[in-house]
Amino acid sequence: MQPFRFGINIRNAKSRAEWQETARKIEDLGYSTLTLPDHLTELIAPMPALVSAAEATTALRVGTNVLNNDLRHPVLVAREAAAVDLLTDGRLQLGLGAGSIQAEYEQAGLSFDRGRTRVERLAEAVTIIKGLLKGEEVTFAGQHYRIAGHTIGVLPIQRPHPPILIGGNGPSLLALAAREADIVGLSGLTFQKGGAVRPDLSGWKVSSIDERMRLVREAAGDERYARLEINALVQRVIVTDDRRGAAEELSGRFPQLTPDEILRSPYVLIGSVDQMVEDIQAHRKRWGISYYVVHEPYLDDFAPVVARLAGR
Repeated sequence: MQPFRFGINIRNAKSRAEWQETARKIEDLGYSTLTLPDHLTELIAPMPALVSAAEATTALRVGTNVLNNDLRHPVLVAREAAAVDLLTDGRLQLGLGAGSIQAEYEQAGLSFDRGRTRVERLAEAVTIIKGLLKGEEVTFAGQHYRIAGHTIGVLPIQRPHPPILIGGNGPSLLALAAREADIVGLSGLTFQKGGAVRPDLSGWKVSSIDERMRLVREAAGDERYARLEINALVQRVIVTDDRRGAAEELSGRFPQLTPDEILRSPYVLIGSVDQMVEDIQAHRKRWGISYYVVHEPYLDDFAPVVARLAGR
């Protein structure tokens, strides 16, 4: 089993000073990674923010969680990733995704293709990005991208490339992650075409996770699967002595799930620190999940769990 590590997903910054102070706090509390999402909303742009966070810390890894592939050409992603890895002394974790929010595409004047097409485009992009980051001269003729003898001048410090996380929930995307990524990122969220406010949470159920992990193992093959790191993006952390009551209250907000389903899901952590530690250990035993990323509002509440489990 992979040792536990933990990260914090941050959405924004009010100033350079505040941003760097938060980065230092994350490192001081024992988290291994600071990550940033990539949406066309009020969020700070991820790549420059990662360099600033690394500048303020000594060992904290910085990463995207995840870049929307459709917003950037893969040649540009490779160039920026190499530069960020160089400027952070080899601390970049490159998270990639297929895009999910239709409204963002419409605002930017982009076509929101069906999920299968977006994943196929991401698969081509990953091939190009990995080749360029390895220092190869890439020539590629696919359905979505054409590259003619391109190389990048600055290479990353991490070889053959920074760790790549591919994250999402759909079966085709997770199969791609199993074949190509170093880290398989489980979100449990499916956003319906049309931009529904509430995502489909059926992926939070134990049976759905079982099926997805079976698919990941099958797509990766035994040898590659043994090397994969499995990540979960946690949506709620609730420290309480009334575990059942908190789950029942949360079920009222998430009517797709029963309280029991919420308590068994790796995407929600509820209870005392001891109970969360037990749940996380059980999730690793069942699904291999060893890398948890929680959202910034839970930074302090989750820190005692990090202190108990990081590196074990």
